[in-house]
Amino acid sequence: MQTPVNPFKQALAENRAQIGLWLGLADTYSTEICAGAGFDWVVIDGEHSPNDLRSTLRAAQVVAGYPNTHSVARVPVGHGVSGTALIKQYLDLGIQTLLVPMVDTPEQATELVRAVRYPPHGIRGMGGARASRWGRHPNYAKEANAQVCLLVQAETREALDNLEAICAIDGVDGVFIGPSDLAASMGHLGEPGHPQVQLAVVDAIARICKSGKAAGILTPDEALARKYLEQGATFVAVGIDTNLLARTTSALAARFKTSTAAAPAG
Repeated sequence: MQTPVNPFKQALAENRAQIGLWLGLADTYSTEICAGAGFDWVVIDGEHSPNDLRSTLRAAQVVAGYPNTHSVARVPVGHGVSGTALIKQYLDLGIQTLLVPMVDTPEQATELVRAVRYPPHGIRGMGGARASRWGRHPNYAKEANAQVCLLVQAETREALDNLEAICAIDGVDGVFIGPSDLAASMGHLGEPGHPQVQLAVVDAIARICKSGKAAGILTPDEALARKYLEQGATFVAVGIDTNLLARTTSALAARFKTSTAAAPAG
């Protein structure tokens, strides 16, 4: 039985836009609602949400029931010995696409490529577990490197300074711009929409595309999302489940509270 092809990686290689959604609620019930919505990919977030290995596994199992939607897992950290070990565990769960935060240098990117690949091209420990369907994909170890998709996040001034060098690393499939952290790094804390930040984002997308790698970004602003797609971004997350729930419930409550307060006494 052949190791499954990674459709998300294939889409990026073919420059086909992939529209995604961020999952931060860390709950399989809400995950299933989002997985059935029709997005090309969803991010199971392990950096800024309470997801751990077990909840990431459960979320991936739920998403697997919707074959047109691809699971991307964001690890909390990818660097150093602890990051390498964590990446191995995520891959052994059967996650084919990883998003790694705070990648500032080509050396860090090279380290991550080695972490996601089996020898002789990397240092991923042998095992496979669920990824190989417990040995039912007998050639998994020989085929896995070609199907793992590595996305690195550039979200600091240093990362932008090193952007071409990061993109040049063989094995990096895409570079994801983090506007909020980039804004903080540029001295505009809490202002990802600041004109200087947006100029840097647009420039970064162009540079990533010029390198031949896929550019990605997250924004809940529909107009911005469409702008980034027009500028060549390939994988764009257009919403966050927590934000959608917070905004919608707040707006609903406000409409009724306002109308109730304005109503004349009976």
